[in-house]
Amino acid sequence: MTKSERVTFVINTLKELYPTIPVPLDHKDPYTLLIAVLLSAQCTDVRVNQITPLLFAKADNPFDMVKMSIEEIKEIIKPCGLSPMKSKGIFGLSQILIEKHNGEVPKSFEALEELPAVGHKTASVVMSQAFGIPAFPVDTHIHRLMYRWNLSNGKSVQQTEKDAKSIFPKELWNDLHLQIIWYGREYSPARGWNLEKDIITKTIGRKSIIDEYYKKTSR
Repeated sequence: MTKSERVTFVINTLKELYPTIPVPLDHKDPYTLLIAVLLSAQCTDVRVNQITPLLFAKADNPFDMVKMSIEEIKEIIKPCGLSPMKSKGIFGLSQILIEKHNGEVPKSFEALEELPAVGHKTASVVMSQAFGIPAFPVDTHIHRLMYRWNLSNGKSVQQTEKDAKSIFPKELWNDLHLQIIWYGREYSPARGWNLEKDIITKTIGRKSIIDEYYKKTSR
């Protein structure tokens, strides 16, 4: 297959598998999504979805969040890990949203990335999933699969994002990044990977990875 044919195969296969695409993190508005994404760093989405209802029952907007102490926030979010850093980030960004943005989450990468504990990936998720603005947030699943599918060199998430944006149509970015995440979880995980179930990698995957897989499974 040519690269163009491989890209088309990925798009069509994912569209067939995921005609409707659930958003992994439960939220009701841009602010609650922003907090959920921040909490998801080095934490599973399942765990985040268990913790956010407890946090949002006390504060689901920046005005209520700053009425809590950093320590109170930390105690609630502790199961998500990195709670000292995340609690300071949540409190700090809530203050800035009130002071600079009238309590609203801004609709720009620049403004989002100026917020405490908000990096490019978090900003990209918010822009994409909260505002529908084309973005291609790269998580570990996307980074792994773009390499397995021989669509990126796997050297950095920055390069993977650049490659994804260059080969996939912009109007599909917001759907594709979610479809690839779900596909990675269900069919092409890092551990317990079964290539026979992973139709995309088996069809278009990097030859060295496929050869290594069969070498390991034949031992």
